[in-house]
Amino acid sequence: MTSDEPEEPNTRADWQMLCLAVGVGVVAGLGAVAFRGLIGFFHNLLFLGRLSFEYDANTHTPESPWGLGIVLVPVLGALGVTYMVKHFAPEAKGHGVPEVMDAIFHQKGRIRPVVALVKALASALSIGSGGSVGREGPIIQIGSAFGSSLGQWVRMPVHQRVTLIAAGAGGGIAATFNTPIGGLAFAMELMLPVVRARSVLLVGLATVTATHIGRIFVGDVPSFDVADIRIPADRAMFLVGLLLFVVLGVFVGLLSTVFVRSIYWFEDRFDALPGNAYSRHLLGMSIVGVIIYLFVRNSGHYYVQGVGYATIIDILDGSMTAVGLLALLLAAKLLVTCLTLGSGASGGVFSPALFLGACLGGLFGLGAQSLLGESSPGVGTCAVAGMAGMIGGTTGAAFTAITMAFEMTRDVRAILPIVLVVCIAYAVRSRLSRPNIYTLKLLRRGQVVPEGLVAGLITSRNVCDAMLAAIVDPTAEGEPGDWMSAVVTIDGDGPALLRPSVEGIPCITVHEKDELTEVLYLLRRDGSRLAVVTDASGEVVGVLRDEEIAELARRDAELLR
Repeated sequence: MTSDEPEEPNTRADWQMLCLAVGVGVVAGLGAVAFRGLIGFFHNLLFLGRLSFEYDANTHTPESPWGLGIVLVPVLGALGVTYMVKHFAPEAKGHGVPEVMDAIFHQKGRIRPVVALVKALASALSIGSGGSVGREGPIIQIGSAFGSSLGQWVRMPVHQRVTLIAAGAGGGIAATFNTPIGGLAFAMELMLPVVRARSVLLVGLATVTATHIGRIFVGDVPSFDVADIRIPADRAMFLVGLLLFVVLGVFVGLLSTVFVRSIYWFEDRFDALPGNAYSRHLLGMSIVGVIIYLFVRNSGHYYVQGVGYATIIDILDGSMTAVGLLALLLAAKLLVTCLTLGSGASGGVFSPALFLGACLGGLFGLGAQSLLGESSPGVGTCAVAGMAGMIGGTTGAAFTAITMAFEMTRDVRAILPIVLVVCIAYAVRSRLSRPNIYTLKLLRRGQVVPEGLVAGLITSRNVCDAMLAAIVDPTAEGEPGDWMSAVVTIDGDGPALLRPSVEGIPCITVHEKDELTEVLYLLRRDGSRLAVVTDASGEVVGVLRDEEIAELARRDAELLR
C-alpha cells in the first residue's frame, strides 16, 4: 500500500456487526412498508384522484374517472421520474440491482445515500403511475444504500461494508415478499462475493428482522394463494406430468432469453432517438398509457399496469381460462415492460418476470388440460412453475427462485415441477444468453461480475501451479544466485531464461507456495508483468508471467461453464 492511500479501517468486532445487521434489517423492513404506502399514494392520486396510502396490489384497480385522460397518467409519472433521476441520482434509473452489484464488485461497497431517497420516490412514481415494473428492485437498492451508508459512517473494511449491503438487499426482498429464506438465498447467490459463516449470519439476521417488521404491518400471509395445484396420483401420469414440465422449462428458458435481450434492445432503440431523456421517456410511457386504456376499455381491467399481481392471482385461482386473452397479456406485458424500462423508468424486473411466467405457465396448463383432462397437472401448478422458472432464468438465481416460489405460495405440492422448470429454464437461458438480466447491463459497460455461487478457483492456487520453469544461463555474468536485481527475458515460446541484466522487463520475487491472489496484488502494485519464483532454499525455480495467470483464469472459467 502506498503512502498516499488511506489506511484500511480496523475490522469491526462481531458484536458490532451483529448490531449493525439488525439495524439494516429494521430499515429494510420499514423501508418496504413505507415504499408500499408511497406506491399507494401515487397510484390513488393519479388513477383515482384521491389522497390515500391504502393500496392492495392483489386486487384490480377500479376504472379511473379520467376516462381517456388515463393515457396521460403514465406521462405525468414519466416527467417526475426523469426529473429526479436526471438531477439527483442517475443510479436510480432502471431496475437497480446491477447498480448494487457494481458497488459491491467495482466501487468498494460505496453507494451514495441520496440514491435510497431518489430510488424510493422515482420507483413509487413509476409504479403508481402505471409503469410496468416491480417494487422488489427498488427496495433492494434502498436497503443496500442504507447498508453501504452505515458501512461508511461507521468505518470498516470493504468486506464488512459489502456484507451490510448484501444484508440490506436480502432484508429488502424478504420484507417485500414475506420470504426470509428467499431473501437470504438472493443475497448469497447475487450479492456476496464470498459466502462465509459470518456473512451468512449477518445477512440471515437482517432478513429475519426485516421479515418480522413487514409482518407486523402487512400480516403473515403468503403473497399468492394457488387454488389449482393438482398433482396426478397415478405414478404413470405423474411421470408424464414431469415430462411435460421439462417441455415447459424449455419454453420458459426461451422466454427468459427474450425478456433479457428485449429490455436492452428497447433501451438501445430509445437511446438512439433524437431528443433528450424527457422526450424519450414521455414517448415510451405515452404508448404504455394507450395500451392500458385499451385494456380497461375492452376488458374492464388495466391488467398490465404496475406490478400486475391482481392478474397473476386471476391466473392462479383458475378464473382466467381464455387462451387468447392469456396470450395477449403475455405479449402486452413484455411490450409495456420493455417500453417502461427501455425508455428510462425506475423499477424492478421481478414482478414483470412473475407475470410473464404465470401467463406462459397458464397457457401451457390449459394446453395440457385439453390433452390429458383431469389427469393433467393443474393450471395453477404450471403457472407457479412458470413464475419460478422466469425468476431463475432471468436472474440466474436458481435457488432463490425455488425457495421464493415455495414461500410465496406456502404450498409444497408443486416443489418437484418447480425445481425441474427452474433448472431447465436457467440452463436454456444460459446457453442462449450467457449474461443474466443483471450482469448483461454491467457487461454492456465493460464491467464483469460473477454469476451465482461461483467458486474463485484461481484464488486457491499457488504460484507453482502457473509458473514456467526457469533455466539459469551459466554463461551469464554474475553469480547464479544473484537474482534479486535480475530481469527475465523469454526465449521464444520456450521456458524462461534468467539473466542478470540492467535491460529488460522489471520483475518481482515471490515464493513458489505463495497464493496467486497475493502475487496479482504485488504485480499490479508495482506495475510489473513478471515474477521470479524461488523455492524454500532461495534457488530460482521458475518465472510467472501475467499471461500464465490469465490462462489459468481462462481454464477455470471453462470449468465453470
